[in-house]
Amino acid sequence: MKANTKSGKLTGLSERSSDMVLVVLCSIFLFLVAYPLYYILIASVSNPYDVYAGKTFLLPSQFTLEGYKAVFADISILTGLLNSLKYTIIGTIFSVVVLYLAAYPLSVKNLPGRKWISIFFIITMYFGGGMVPTYLVVKQTGLINNIWALFLPGGVSVGNMIIVRNFFENNIPGEMVEAADMDGASKWITFIKIVVPLSRSIMAVMVVFSMVAYWNDWFTAMIYLPSPDRAPLPLVLRNILIKSSASASQASTISGGFAELNRMTEMIKFSSIIIAAAPMLAVYPFVQKYFEKGFMAGAVKG
Repeated sequence: MKANTKSGKLTGLSERSSDMVLVVLCSIFLFLVAYPLYYILIASVSNPYDVYAGKTFLLPSQFTLEGYKAVFADISILTGLLNSLKYTIIGTIFSVVVLYLAAYPLSVKNLPGRKWISIFFIITMYFGGGMVPTYLVVKQTGLINNIWALFLPGGVSVGNMIIVRNFFENNIPGEMVEAADMDGASKWITFIKIVVPLSRSIMAVMVVFSMVAYWNDWFTAMIYLPSPDRAPLPLVLRNILIKSSASASQASTISGGFAELNRMTEMIKFSSIIIAAAPMLAVYPFVQKYFEKGFMAGAVKG
């Protein structure tokens, strides 16, 4: 009994030690990931000269909101914010719907031509026409300066589609689908009433992926949406930063003007990063509980 008790104590000590090691490692990893964003946050409300002098390691120095005031002073910010919200909502719905419509049929093992259709999708992951051919296709289809140019050319991420297909294969009970067929349910009814409700966790993952992609996408809008009133928020912030940088460069010929404009440029840079990242950081906690479960369930099992 003593040996067993001693053995039990050693086992308990080993478990506690391993938990402590994991906590320490996770804390270090959390610090490495979270601190850069925290640093940008405190830098956005600090004097840039103090930032460069290393005085903002943990707390802001000479607290100021001048950078945020300068960014929001541009009336295009509100327009860009509304555009980004619209593009993100429409693009996310479109991408998730298309992902489901592509992934579910490919998860059916008796689908005719399933292997060749999957190969066709996979080929697009490795080979593409490039930016110029894609632009010409978009132009010929009349989508220049049309918001659908943001969604149609890259509406389906093949990598995400494979994850969703694997989720359907591994987590949707075939017996339920067969029972629905025997009860006379159509393929659409089975898909909407059974498949979609049972796949909310992977849907949350795809929603997060799509939201982040569309919210941060400024390059596609810069190419296909030349109208300034259709620019999304990241593109608007980029233009504001470029204008402020250009003004600082031109002020080099003015006595005493360069230092102040350069200071404002740096403040705008930090503030723009926080403004662009804040909406996604606010949304993520609400879907985080589904994120890990859905992503691991959609991974390849073997």
